[in-house]
Amino acid sequence: MAKRLSKISKITKTKKAIKKIKASSAKPLFCFDIITALPESFDYLKTSLIGRAVKRGLIRIKIWSLRDFTQDARKTIDDRPFGGGPGMVLKVEPLYRALTQAKKIAPKRKKLVILTSLAGQQLNQKLINKLSLEKQLIIICGHYEGVDERIKKFIDMEISLGPYVLSGGEIAAMAIIDSVSRHLPGFLHNPDSLEEKRGGGKLTSWPVLTKPRIFKIKGKELKVPKVLLSGDHKKIQFWRGKKSKEIKL
Repeated sequence: MAKRLSKISKITKTKKAIKKIKASSAKPLFCFDIITALPESFDYLKTSLIGRAVKRGLIRIKIWSLRDFTQDARKTIDDRPFGGGPGMVLKVEPLYRALTQAKKIAPKRKKLVILTSLAGQQLNQKLINKLSLEKQLIIICGHYEGVDERIKKFIDMEISLGPYVLSGGEIAAMAIIDSVSRHLPGFLHNPDSLEEKRGGGKLTSWPVLTKPRIFKIKGKELKVPKVLLSGDHKKIQFWRGKKSKEIKL
């Protein structure tokens, strides 16, 4: 009963926080700016929890197309690398112009500039927790063979999704936005949905199941464990603890 009341209290506090944010209506809780060669890649950010958070004013997401910051008729954003070699390199001029414009919005707000790059720090939960303490992230999406090295004079850090190669940084940018947003007050309906909170400060995972109780396939019956249907919360918690796996950060 006490645990249930505690959860209700947390949800009530979350709702109050959302009302305060709406009432202020002036500034979003967190801002994301994405500088990209492929602005059409980001439809995902209009859906699900992120889309709802944008509509409620919790977060702001602004996408800056590099082609809007070119000065030639062909809207050229890339060129061949000096010294030869395969691939194309994103040009420094449109990158710098887009970054300058992004910084002009809410000039008093502290900003962290990120470049998605294979050579960057690998994204993990510790880094996500740190990024969630910022107020605004400006994310430059790497692409093609790379970006002109000179733009790195104007960034704060480089981030990689992992030790593998992607065609561009758009997926990495969306991963950063999704993972950081989960930590913002009011983003999740129930704060206990954060995996770290369920695991007592550790990032853990345990088996989850839903209807039907019995899944029949090829003559076999895959059943939901009886303990999950018992209604005994102590036994359920014990079962989850036994089955849980800690995810190493």
